[in-house]
Amino acid sequence: MHKSVVIIGGGPAGLAAAIGAYESGVEANDILIIEREKELGGVLNQCVHTGFGLTYFGEELSGGEYASRFIEKIEEYAIPYVTEATVLSVSKSKVIKFVSPQLGYTKVKADAVVLAMGCRERSRGTLNIAGTRPSGIFSAGSAQRFVNIEGYLPGKRIVILGSGDIGLIMARRLTLEGAKVLRVCEMKSHVSGSARNVEQCLNDFDIPLYLNSTVTKIVGEERVTGVVVSKVDENFKPIRGTGELVRCDTLVLSIGLIPENELTTEAGIKLDKKTNGAVVDQYFQTSLSGVFACGNVLHVHDIVDYVTAESINVGKACAGYVKGLIKPNKTKIPFEISDGVKYVVPQTFNFDPKKIDIILKRFVVYFRVSRDYEKAKITITSNGEELLSVIKNNIHSSQMHSVILTKKMAQVIEKNKNAKISVTEA
Repeated sequence: MHKSVVIIGGGPAGLAAAIGAYESGVEANDILIIEREKELGGVLNQCVHTGFGLTYFGEELSGGEYASRFIEKIEEYAIPYVTEATVLSVSKSKVIKFVSPQLGYTKVKADAVVLAMGCRERSRGTLNIAGTRPSGIFSAGSAQRFVNIEGYLPGKRIVILGSGDIGLIMARRLTLEGAKVLRVCEMKSHVSGSARNVEQCLNDFDIPLYLNSTVTKIVGEERVTGVVVSKVDENFKPIRGTGELVRCDTLVLSIGLIPENELTTEAGIKLDKKTNGAVVDQYFQTSLSGVFACGNVLHVHDIVDYVTAESINVGKACAGYVKGLIKPNKTKIPFEISDGVKYVVPQTFNFDPKKIDIILKRFVVYFRVSRDYEKAKITITSNGEELLSVIKNNIHSSQMHSVILTKKMAQVIEKNKNAKISVTEA
């Protein structure tokens, strides 16, 4: 089998990339979406809460409603897809091997590949929490699936560790289903999720939030019977003597996400240790020419609307690559970061001066800061020449931020072969 564009992952990133490629001139039959679940939509299918689409559509939708808008377009455009398919490998020559009930063992040669596998949740093992291994310990996403899809309540008395958005949303959801959420614990001095979710999910339901706290021990043999919650110092180390036993039957972990990059690694694609995703250029092309990455497999996004906007552009870039408008990723101009920046995407630039604005009229730069700023100055320079300077208020390390690079700025970067982003106190 041969396809112009093969997209691995049928979640919000993969769907948007397929639509972007089709709307940029790739024939529907030359596109293939490979999805491992029974249906397209990814994790959005288990998100029954609202809050999606405010940025992209200007209206509030549930996760399923948001996904359905893109699935309907896939059906309207007649873009082929295969579900219940497990991708085994992606070779450097862009040959994808996968297995599925419909097609069996299949090999497909692609002109361009989009990696859109999303991410997985961090497990208890990453925290080294002391104690036994009883039942009653769930990741927030697993608990969400049990409640929203399978119709099971994971427990009655629940402690949630981590204040990411999914943890906050599950605190509300479990309360509505009749469980008692005893507390939400967060190691940092501020929540990781949005202020909106803190207000609507915790404050509105009188669910206590304990900052600078973590679970240091799990108690129970067959089933969780309690957890020990301790205060932590500025280095996130538990403070001796502050442990408090909280009697509960369930511990829900909302302790972060990890990009699902096993296929990326096996293909020999270079990864960024700070994002745990691929190193990409401004077209989101990885170090392997013709292979692109988008969505949470590239870097973890705060909201799905940002994933969609990014992935639409990746689909456009794929179409440009197939048509020969984007050159292979060989000329790599580094995008350096200062101490105030945790990471930046893209990490490199790969310009063809003659075609610098054919695919995208402007480039979005995504970044996270290494600490919180009440008022921050964001600057992008090229060999000391200031290209962009923006003042923003209330910049938090737990949130993703972005700025726009224009064609003119890109031309300066191409000329100087250098770019740097810095964030300082304004």
